[in-house]
Amino acid sequence: MRIWHGCWYNEPMIEQTKTTVQVPRELLTKARESTGKGITATVLQGLRLLAAQEAYQKLRNLKGKVQFSLQVDQLREDR
Repeated sequence: MRIWHGCWYNEPMIEQTKTTVQVPRELLTKARESTGKGITATVLQGLRLLAAQEAYQKLRNLKGKVQFSLQVDQLREDR
């Protein structure tokens, strides 16, 4: 048997779990409008943001505590 088409993925294949959830229709609609994507992509984006929340909080806690040796104008020149 010969396969005449291939299957390409942008991301490596990872283990996935199919899950059924009950969500308010209005919340899902607003989230989908915000992302401009389908249900799965919208839920994944939300889950990724929640998973990264701790890292974001740690970065916010550093506000005003980190001193840079370069000025903003120098960084802009590097573009």
